[in-house]
Formats: sequence, structure tokens, C-alpha cells
Amino acid sequence: MKKTNIIVFVNFLLSLGILLAFSGLRLAAQTKPASAETAQIAQVPARIIQAIDETQLVTLKGNVHPLARAEFDQGAVSDAMPAMRMLLLLHRSAGQETALRKLLDQQQDKASPNYRAWLTPQQFAHQFGSADADIQTIDGWLQSHGFQNVKPGAGGTTIEFSGNAGQLRSTFHTDFHQFLVHGELHFANVSDPQIPAALAPVITGVMGLHNFKPKSQMHRAANFQKAEAKVVRTKPSVTFTGCGASGTQECYGVAPADFAAIYNVPSTLTGAGVNIAIVQNSNINLTDIQQFRSLFGLSNNFTASNIILNGPDPGIQGPESETFDEGEAVLDVEWSGAVAQGANIQLVVSQDSQTLGAAGIDLSAVYIIDNNIAPILSESFGGCEVGLTGSGVAFYNALWEQASTEGITVLISAGDSGSDACDDGSGLDFSTSGLGISGLASTPFNVALGDVERC
Repeated sequence: MKKTNIIVFVNFLLSLGILLAFSGLRLAAQTKPASAETAQIAQVPARIIQAIDETQLVTLKGNVHPLARAEFDQGAVSDAMPAMRMLLLLHRSAGQETALRKLLDQQQDKASPNYRAWLTPQQFAHQFGSADADIQTIDGWLQSHGFQNVKPGAGGTTIEFSGNAGQLRSTFHTDFHQFLVHGELHFANVSDPQIPAALAPVITGVMGLHNFKPKSQMHRAANFQKAEAKVVRTKPSVTFTGCGASGTQECYGVAPADFAAIYNVPSTLTGAGVNIAIVQNSNINLTDIQQFRSLFGLSNNFTASNIILNGPDPGIQGPESETFDEGEAVLDVEWSGAVAQGANIQLVVSQDSQTLGAAGIDLSAVYIIDNNIAPILSESFGGCEVGLTGSGVAFYNALWEQASTEGITVLISAGDSGSDACDDGSGLDFSTSGLGISGLASTPFNVALGDVERC
């Protein structure tokens, strides 16, 4: 990835978020189990108590993407269209949710025996997941409709499955069309999905019914400089040529040492012994990271072993790809390691479905939390809360809530653009259709921080 045109990069998400985490926000590993007061009964009671009747249905309302509109409709997709790595979101009972909120409060109360008594994913599933019998019933229901690779998550929050559009049509009783929106081709359901009423106590929603996916919050800007006369400038520790119309003027960059000075980072606060997990859907070129660390005198502690592939390798999503998310992946790895120079940075990469299916970043987030691989999860993607639909909003709320009980600090980009998060793909840096926020960053269980990223 060419980096000579980088002018300024100040990432509040990775910087301030990591500083918050280092100051003591849920970094302690689990050292003791939750007390008997909050322990789940020996066996979670089943909530699927009726036989599944495909003629008795309930509608999961609010689950049509706002851009899946008639004006953009290009017709139905074929039954054979793949639907890879869908996620079924499971619903906690009212009693479980009450107990979960109580435990979350106790985990932050120094006077409680459950202070920082973080749960493992398996403990979370045992206390706050669905009964084994319910999981088996849903598993059998999905397989009866032809779905494959049915995999309940370790934390009991999701069930992964794969199939095709035809199976989705018959199972969730909605059609799927293609939509051309601002030059981009998307696939989405045209009506709210429906499920058998018997399953309603356990199933909240389905992730992957459309491919209007959250986007990187990084903005790419042209070279810029201040042209006024008699301007007094203080040069950062790193300058290089390549800016201006001629490409020969100086560029002023923010280096790790500059960052440490700006934010008063103590030299003793290195992040040594801490794992930071980066959510991504693109692989990266290791040379980019190694050259960055070498340039600024940082130890070369990022190797191929720091990249975790959750499924097939999507490769490097560079400038010719649909998303160009490699740029975000590189920035996040470089600057989390520049701020926390001794930390172990783990890039978790999951492939985006090219058709229907859960977003790669969502699969990566589930992997990090269900495997409890790091006490810090950093994600620089966002999506309009309204555009996420009901299933998406419930998904992030439930997933970040699970992470909190495991002692994982979830850091989510609030984005540069603020109120224009819900504009219809116009690409403008101001709102034209009303105020909106990123649904990924607006739950009670994550830390939302603004970015200023310029590349």
C-alpha cells in the first residue's frame, strides 16, 4: 500500500480508547467465577414448548433495509444465489436479561464479590444462553430446510448457517431482489421475515438477509496545506516530500512520538502483555506494517502469526476491490501498535459474502468474543442505526453485552461525519436527509469514539 500521500492521521478511536483501557477499564483477566447469587440454575428451561407448525407464523418487524425500495429494484435474485455464513440471533428470556444486567453492575462494583469476575464464553452461554434442547430444535429446523454448516456460537448468542436464496425464501417467507443504489448493486429481502410462532421465544432476528454492510469510517482526502503567507508552523518529527500540486512540497505527518507528546502518554505505558483484537474483512501486506514499525523505531512484533483467518482468506481488499478495506486494516494495525507499542495486536479477518450472508466484520467480532481472545476489541466500521434494521440493532446490543461480561472493552468508531451517517450513500460529509448515528456505536455496552482519519 502506497503511503507517501499520508498527511495527517489522528485516530481517536484507537488512541483514546486504548488509553481508557490501559487506565483500568476491564483489563483484568477472569480470576474467579461469578458468585452463587448470580449463577444460573443447573439446567436452563426450554422455551420452545410447542411443535413447529410452518403455517403458524410471526413476523420479525422492522427488518427491511430502507434502501430496498421500488425505485432501485432490479428484479428477483435466483434461488441458487449463495447465502453464506448467515447468523441467527438468539433471544434471552426476561429473567436472564434481568440477571445479566445485575451481573454487569456487580462486575463494576468494587464492593461486590463479582467485581471483575469476568465470564468465559461457555459460562455466559450456560447462564444466559438458550437451553440445549432449544438449540437442538433450531438446529434441526434449519437442517430440515436444507441449510448446512449449522454452528451454534460458543457464547450462545448466535447460530451460524449457510444455504442459498431459495432456502431463505421458503424458510423465512420473504422474497429477495437486487437493487441498484447510487451505482452499487445490492441484494436484500423485500419484506419482513417470518418464523414459526413456536420459535419466537428464542429467535430475535437474522443477520445477512441483505448486503448493505457497515462501512469503514476512514475518509480519504486529497493532499492539503495552508497557503497563507507568514504562517508559522511547528514541524512534527516526520516530514517527507510528495505533497502539493507539484508533488514536491513537504508533507507533515504525525508520528508515534508526536502522538505520545500530544496526549501525554507516559513512557512506561507500553501495553506490554496486553492483547488488542482488530475487527476486519481484509487481509494485509505484512511488509506495510513492518516498514511502518521500522521507520519509527518500533520493535517488529507483528508477524503472520498475528493474523487470524476466520474461514477462507479474503485476500487483500485493495483499491480495485469493492470496499478497499485494506487501508482501514493497515491503519488500525499500525496505530494501535504505535500507541501501545508493546501490545500484541491480533488482526481477525473474515471474508465478506459477495451475495447474501453476514458481514465479514460481524463474523470477526463474533469470533473475537466467542473465543475471548483479547480484552480490547477495536472496530472502525459503522452503519446508520436505521439501516441496520431491527435485527442489526439487536445483534450489536446483544454481542457487545456479552463482551462486557467477559471483560472485553469494545471500542467502536463513531465516525468523522457525525450527523450524515444515515444519508443515502451520497458520499457527502454533511447531512442532507436528517440526523442519524451509527448503530454499531450506540449501545450501552461499547465505548464510542470519534475518528479523524485522513489518508
